[in-house]
Amino acid sequence: MAAWLLTCVATLGLLSASAVERVAPRVWPPPLAPAAERADEIRVDKSDRLMELRREGRLLRRYRIALGDAPEGHKFRQGDERTPEGRYRIEFRNGRSRFHLSLRVSYPNAEDRARARKAGVDPGGDIMIHGGTPAGYHRDWTDGCIAVSNAEIEEIWRLVPVGTPILISP
Repeated sequence: MAAWLLTCVATLGLLSASAVERVAPRVWPPPLAPAAERADEIRVDKSDRLMELRREGRLLRRYRIALGDAPEGHKFRQGDERTPEGRYRIEFRNGRSRFHLSLRVSYPNAEDRARARKAGVDPGGDIMIHGGTPAGYHRDWTDGCIAVSNAEIEEIWRLVPVGTPILISP
């Protein structure tokens, strides 16, 4: 109730937004949006450097993304700096990420682990969708993750619950 009242006072111009934030700091991490507004699928197109959030087949949001330093091909082993390709799920939400916020992708799956085991290598892991990319900067810089700006990951965080499927295409 108090936060709502402060927001109304700020909207009317009686208090500045910064004054309201000093009195009622924002909730961190941001809460999930209502269920009817959330994405039920994420699609990543590595070649076009685009990520889409969808709900019931309808486009909700589209983002320019940065990938791993060696983005061509499917992730094969720890340290190859590739972003995996295939079908995964969001399996964890980290509100204390060193990259502002992050959503963990379920890489490696059983097929990825079997392929790596056959080759005698570690498949790696900790593939995330995370913030940390300066707005307007779209060069690849991660170790295999999918990166967006801090403002964008805040929006994505609100729209993507654990369990959301993600399709990452070449």
